[in-house]
Amino acid sequence: MSHTAHIRSHRKPRRSASRVAMRAGVTGGVLGTLAVAGTSASSANAAEPVTQTLELPTLTSDLAAQVAQSAEATEQAAANYRLGAERDAAAANAAKQAKTDLADAKKKAAARKKAAETARKKAAEAAALRASRTAERPTLSASASVGSTSASVSTATGSAAAVVSFVKSQVGKAYVSGATGPSAYDCSGLVQTAFRQVGISLPRVSQDQSTAGTQVSLSNLQVGDILYWGGAGSAYHVGVYVGNGMFVGAQNPSTGVVERPLSYDPPSGAVRVL
Repeated sequence: MSHTAHIRSHRKPRRSASRVAMRAGVTGGVLGTLAVAGTSASSANAAEPVTQTLELPTLTSDLAAQVAQSAEATEQAAANYRLGAERDAAAANAAKQAKTDLADAKKKAAARKKAAETARKKAAEAAALRASRTAERPTLSASASVGSTSASVSTATGSAAAVVSFVKSQVGKAYVSGATGPSAYDCSGLVQTAFRQVGISLPRVSQDQSTAGTQVSLSNLQVGDILYWGGAGSAYHVGVYVGNGMFVGAQNPSTGVVERPLSYDPPSGAVRVL
């Protein structure tokens, strides 16, 4: 042990209890302050999330409702827009179709009007032609015919009598277009077949038969003359004069082969081949 150890002034000074206590107090105060501050901060920080956590569901629910309402409104607006567009398109198509239908109706009406006008003109022309032909024809009567001809079957002889006898025997048979007998005839078929009985070959159709012989006046008819209706070379019907102001012809499907007076349907002209 040092010889100076017992001397107080030569020992290391000890920290006083008061200074240690003071430092401990300061340290404890600082730590306490920090602890309080930390606790306060922790309390503040802990309290804030609780408040937010309580309010967050309410805010989120409202926001979701608003978003849903906005989406629904947007979808409804889009649906309304589509519906409006479809209606506009339908109206436009309907208007276009109506315009087309109106144009077609006008065209059809114009065509019908034109057809009716054409038919009227043709009917008027046909009536005028018939009137002119009637005016040109001499008036035929039974007495005049008999007086101007030796026209009676009893006085007809030879080929004329044979032709007249044949056509009279066919009266009552059917009219069939293109037929030449023996059960049915058309007008030129009957005339051709009748003259074939006496060895005379005639053309098949009325137009050619109307120019097959010598043209004769209707006021100077003889038994066996071929009568025709229409123009010479363009006749549409023929028959055979049988005397006494009468003729025999295959008229039409409803009457067949008949014997009629000349006044029933006055002919346009006559030819003589016998």
